[in-house]
Amino acid sequence: MPTDVIDYRLIGDDLQGVVITLDPGEGVMAEAGAMMFMEAGIEMATTLDPNGEGGGLFGKLLGAGKRVLAGESFFITMFANGANQRRDVAFSAPVPGKIMVLDLRQWGGEVIAQKDSFLCAARGTNIDIAFTKRIGAGFFGGEGFILQRLRGDGLAFVHASGALVEKTLAPGEQLRVDTGCLVAMQNTVDYDIRTVPGIRNALFGGEGLFFMNLTGPGRVVLQTLPFSRMADRIIAASRIGTGSRREEGGVLGGLGGLIGGNR
Repeated sequence: MPTDVIDYRLIGDDLQGVVITLDPGEGVMAEAGAMMFMEAGIEMATTLDPNGEGGGLFGKLLGAGKRVLAGESFFITMFANGANQRRDVAFSAPVPGKIMVLDLRQWGGEVIAQKDSFLCAARGTNIDIAFTKRIGAGFFGGEGFILQRLRGDGLAFVHASGALVEKTLAPGEQLRVDTGCLVAMQNTVDYDIRTVPGIRNALFGGEGLFFMNLTGPGRVVLQTLPFSRMADRIIAASRIGTGSRREEGGVLGGLGGLIGGNR
């Protein structure tokens, strides 16, 4: 079905949301649980088949199963404007970071994105899964075997942690990227995994054993702070123990806590 033409505005800085303005009859589909508010006249419906492609119950379940593999929910929530005037519906990202607006027409009609990055899109956008081309990329690429494929000719919105960096690769140009930092890329970009050169670099460089090797042509979007990296820091900090006092930046550090009687 044709993709609806929608208007939008981003709100916030590091904890962003997006406000979608729908004309009468227009619709937007979103990840379940992403809705922040909706004005009177917006009608909400949860479905297995957001684009009404049919195919029977088995086909709908298969499509929902693909979304689960890509890190999304089993159901997609549709929001349509049933009023006779323009109405707003807003969505917010689940983690601190940025929301990126993808005009799929400018990306050749298809974008490969990290799993669970989808936030919302104009009604008519197709959300599918994309398998990594090489088994090494699946095992060590940080994103697993499953990526997301967004197809259509309208607007789609994905979220990422930290800030966003966009680069355009020339044909044959290569870019080495930390695993987990990839947000989205054109389907013309080749994706592979390479080992970090040198034993000392691999063991003591702090960058892990593998990095992604992206080869152009095409556009690539990276995130500065993968959520998994932030979660690791939070878990490490929580090991200090409940009720303990950490001397952040203090010369004594953990020893100061011992002297203070917190250990």
